[in-house]
Amino acid sequence: MELKAALTDAIDSHGQIRKNLTREESIKDAVDRKEALVTANGALATWTPAPSTGRAPLDTLIVRRPESDSNIDWDSPNNLPVDAETFEMLWADALSVLAAKETVYVTDRVVGADPAYALPVQTITDRALTSLFTLNMFRDVPEGIEESIFAKRGFTLLVLPYDKIDTSRYEGRLRELPDGRTSDMAIVMDFAKGLGLVYGSAYGGSVKKLIFTVMNYYLPLENILPIHCSANENSNGELSLFLGLSGTGKTTLSADANRALLGDDEHGWSGNGVANFENGCYAKLIDLNPEKEPEIFNAVFHEDDYLNHGAIVENAMMYPSGKFDLSDDRMTPNSRASYPLTFLSNIKPSSTGNNPKTVVFLTADANGVLPPISRLNPAQAMLWFLLGYTSKLAGTETGIVDPVSTFSRFFGQPFMPCLPHIYSDMLGHKMKEHDTVVYLINTGWSGGPYGVGQRMDITLTRAMVDAALDGKLENVKYQRDKLFHLDVPVFCPGVPSKILMPENTWPDKNAYKERAIKLSLEFSDYFDKAYGNKNIDDDVRKQCPGK
Repeated sequence: MELKAALTDAIDSHGQIRKNLTREESIKDAVDRKEALVTANGALATWTPAPSTGRAPLDTLIVRRPESDSNIDWDSPNNLPVDAETFEMLWADALSVLAAKETVYVTDRVVGADPAYALPVQTITDRALTSLFTLNMFRDVPEGIEESIFAKRGFTLLVLPYDKIDTSRYEGRLRELPDGRTSDMAIVMDFAKGLGLVYGSAYGGSVKKLIFTVMNYYLPLENILPIHCSANENSNGELSLFLGLSGTGKTTLSADANRALLGDDEHGWSGNGVANFENGCYAKLIDLNPEKEPEIFNAVFHEDDYLNHGAIVENAMMYPSGKFDLSDDRMTPNSRASYPLTFLSNIKPSSTGNNPKTVVFLTADANGVLPPISRLNPAQAMLWFLLGYTSKLAGTETGIVDPVSTFSRFFGQPFMPCLPHIYSDMLGHKMKEHDTVVYLINTGWSGGPYGVGQRMDITLTRAMVDAALDGKLENVKYQRDKLFHLDVPVFCPGVPSKILMPENTWPDKNAYKERAIKLSLEFSDYFDKAYGNKNIDDDVRKQCPGK
């Protein structure tokens, strides 16, 4: 029997199906079933087992089938294969577990705010809280869904968050743990069959990121570019995208009282413009400051009747009073909250917009050698899109500690399964087609590396972002940073011209050159390892620092 048909039969024969409940009904069930506690402000709090406090990348698998195999970059460390026979065994085992559940929840939602390519997603689970998560994060089925390119090829997701795999059946098939045991958790995507399975992970992000990865596979094959970014627009409808890894300032810089938010994480760029994938946000809570991030804080911790609230607070420290200590990371530094976009004050309800006028790549270079702002032509933008560079601090022990370079292709490597040129070529094409300007903004160090220089002042970074978004850098002169192949403005409103070329800020020019050359060679080495045998355009290869 076909896998999807077997699931349909399992649902049809089950005696207690709770299908497409209202949000209030899902909240009530989650509380009544003791899957979550009501907090002092009316949100819901839940805590997961230790292995489910974050993603499980080593247990996140892609089914190898002839129909999808040639589109996937199997050299990428995050694209881990599993054979079809093993997946079909897992699916059959999961259906047996589902059949024994007292209650089964089913939601029919879509991912994608543009009805032209909204992906129908049916989620089946035994947990009311997982059902509520899909109501928070996925979108209502829109009118005209039958016109979607995915109308007849929707995706089905089966989620058993608290059940564990019978590992005796999967020795040699699933991951072997360091102690020799077999992993009892699997998050699996079968792109060809339109099926997903979350088996043994109670982390909400497993559901969210699985579907994000699915969209990142399907959309490029339809000439739609999926982007891991936030998106906002000004009062004239001019749209901007912000891409950046953790610590680069993406959330802070894209939050602007004068610009309406389409979404904070996942978007598609089609011929119609940009559309958010999601209905909500899944925000980090550790050390969340109500003064620095008032929108997120209010979305999660505003007071309301619990049946109206429904924000899910995951793995944060809560006292018996129902109040939180968001600085306590003893359980995990990855505490999270899921809430609808409507809990934010300045959003665009449609979550769709025009083709972007400006795209901002954010990096935090702790070496202090990248310019604070650069304009990228299409080939340069494709290169930096492939690199997805930032740097993290190795530690803060005595003395100066060298930063650690971090590369995450397309600023979201774990979730980008296709061959790399598919994404980069599409970005370059869309930039040319829509006259989109891309800027690289370095929110990291100036005047020296971490431990010597200073972090770029946020007010100066904001001035650079504003100048880029407002078109004030379109007609200024630029000079070439020959080592990094970047075009740097000689003037930016509100920013001292001296800091625009990083070498000018270093008292020791020789130290600057040594550090810059060292970083450029790291870029070159990474590019060769990741893309040396990939179909990357020669004009893009030439833009790589160190080449």
